[in-house]
Amino acid sequence: MAPKSPSVPITWRTPIGRLRLASRVEGTTLILLIGVAVPLKYLAGQPQLVSAMGPIHGVAFIGYLLLLAEATASGGWNPREVLRTAALSIVPFGPFLNERFLSLKAAAIARNNDIAGPEAPSDQRS
Repeated sequence: MAPKSPSVPITWRTPIGRLRLASRVEGTTLILLIGVAVPLKYLAGQPQLVSAMGPIHGVAFIGYLLLLAEATASGGWNPREVLRTAALSIVPFGPFLNERFLSLKAAAIARNNDIAGPEAPSDQRS
């Protein structure tokens, strides 16, 4: 049996929390676009939903990439993790498959912040 993901609340207060929320939004818009809007366009001749969902998904995807950049800049990410997280965002259901990784990453970052303490100086030289 696989170990359970640590229970780290999803919050807008941290870069990884914002990324996790954006991941869910981006994944949902991709599923709606590919699973609902595109079939309606080609099978039912109704392109209106693609015209609406396309830009919505585009904004969600760009926001996701910007939040990935923010989370990466906040530290604790290696290039492989960044590439994995970016690549899974273009695969249907990828953002949902990546949730366990992001949850573990959030727990590791929270653990490192607890060890460093909230008032730990950031690489200041005297």
